[in-house]
Amino acid sequence: MKLQTLSEVNIERAARRPVIVITDTANGDQRLVKAKDIATDPLRGELSKQLRMGKSGMIEAAGKKLFLNVYAPTARLVIVGAVHISQALAPLARSLDYDVTVVDPRTAFASPERFPDVPLIAEWPDVALPPLNVDRYTAFVAVTHDPKIDDPALLHAFARDCFYIGALGSRKTHAKRAERLKAQGASDADIARIHAPIGLNIGAVSPSEIAVSIMAEITAELRLPKENVKEQAA
Repeated sequence: MKLQTLSEVNIERAARRPVIVITDTANGDQRLVKAKDIATDPLRGELSKQLRMGKSGMIEAAGKKLFLNVYAPTARLVIVGAVHISQALAPLARSLDYDVTVVDPRTAFASPERFPDVPLIAEWPDVALPPLNVDRYTAFVAVTHDPKIDDPALLHAFARDCFYIGALGSRKTHAKRAERLKAQGASDADIARIHAPIGLNIGAVSPSEIAVSIMAEITAELRLPKENVKEQAA
């Protein structure tokens, strides 16, 4: 890889922006495609697919064999609420290579004994979340059932364009949540982004089963084309 290309890759990675380096295996020619340029690239279909999967790979295009080297940020999971579901969800997400952080101002819940080896922030969302630099490679889950904690956290997630936003609660609970969030400036488009009831409908009952349903829904949002995600949610 040329020094200039490597330098550009490092800049994008430091900013947690995906980038793909395309190498012609026949002659070694390379070009770099930034995330913002994928939609207009001649190889946009192949680039989008490899980026969704987060994997590098070989493709053939216009009679050429091209290697797509994918540099994607490590996905993050921010869990607001140190509850029983979170105790099952955090290690499950870590096993899938997510960087996990649990936020809950209630110190009786956010304790190292309940969440060994998981970063904990026992602060209110307005203090805890800004330093985390939540971004579009972050999945955001609100599970406290306490509007004083969940609502400001969700507003932060809207502003940071998280790729997944989920909130615990029934449809009735979510309807009330939507009214509160709109009163605080959230748009209909913001509300529509919330996965609520949270998780895929697999009949989950226990905290561990609910955690599986949440991670399945997060994985679908990250990996599948958007039209496929909509079909699964229907």
